Amino acid sequence: MSTNNDQLKATIRKTADEAFDKEMDEINRQMKDEVLIALIGDVNAGKSSTINRIVGEEVAGVGAEPGETTEIKPYAYREKIIFIDTPGLNDVNLSNSAVTREYYRKTDVVLFFLNAAGTVYSEAEKNSLQALEKINSNIIIVLNKIDAADEIDRLVRRIQQETGHKYQVIPVSSRTGQNIDTLRDSILDLLKKKSKDILFARTIKEKSSTANKWIVGAATSAGAIGAAPIPGADIIPITAIQIGLLTRLAALYNKPISRETAKEIVITAIIGNLGKSLFAQVLKIFPGAGSVAGAGVAGAITLALGYSVKYAYERNIEVTPETVGKLYKKFRERTKKQDISQITSVDDPK
Repeated sequence: MSTNNDQLKATIRKTADEAFDKEMDEINRQMKDEVLIALIGDVNAGKSSTINRIVGEEVAGVGAEPGETTEIKPYAYREKIIFIDTPGLNDVNLSNSAVTREYYRKTDVVLFFLNAAGTVYSEAEKNSLQALEKINSNIIIVLNKIDAADEIDRLVRRIQQETGHKYQVIPVSSRTGQNIDTLRDSILDLLKKKSKDILFARTIKEKSSTANKWIVGAATSAGAIGAAPIPGADIIPITAIQIGLLTRLAALYNKPISRETAKEIVITAIIGNLGKSLFAQVLKIFPGAGSVAGAGVAGAITLALGYSVKYAYERNIEVTPETVGKLYKKFRERTKKQDISQITSVDDPK
């Protein structure tokens, strides 16, 4: 038992070192990149109020009045987050301005606003979208002001049909905050495809829903790997997933984590004080395998680990193997009987 335990610790440490270096290189690279988000729509579509909801504070400069300018205006929000605002669909000519076209070509995410309480997807809006998609197809259609309109599902279906089902259509209310989390997640999903999601995520004041999504995603991935039929084949990728989760959460909450701390937390979660009895059971099933063995175990460990670290960060508790260990036991009790795919948050382990 001791030999297997020592061998497994050595494997985890080596894997954790490599994963930590890889994740930190990626995070540091993302911190240097600009994130450009364009806002297109008429002045009454609620662009500024929606952006304020997304980031959790007022974004100065966004929400120009009609006729103020015939050119787009980039506004540096903070930490290299730049919003590119348009004063109105009729005020910007996408086809004639080389500067405008270049801005839209470089944009990472385009939020195309429609007003659910107005003339939804008018001819001007249709022409604007068709001109835009020739330059940049990273578009999310935001149907705002759903609190002031009826038959929202019908409107969404019509927009999807008229735009060829090419883009997400997300109905929101910037006044009530309805579906803002969904819109925020969609923006982060687009940015993730470009490896630019971490910078924007850490800029957002409301971090809990993003952290929850990352935690559940990591747990689901770990569970899929843990279901592999080959004993011992799962420990390396699961270690990498957990290290990746710890470093991303640290970046999200702007709480730097050291290599040794991340490594010891993962070791503790898998075979240390947190999971010693569980590890013993695994070795009985697969003698000498050193495997976490099983989708349920791998997913549950990762889930509880992520929520433990999130809980600590949000309450300014120092993240150490000891503090995480105490929290882990409580979260493990809360999550071990639940289907990971059905969990969206576990905010308090008490």
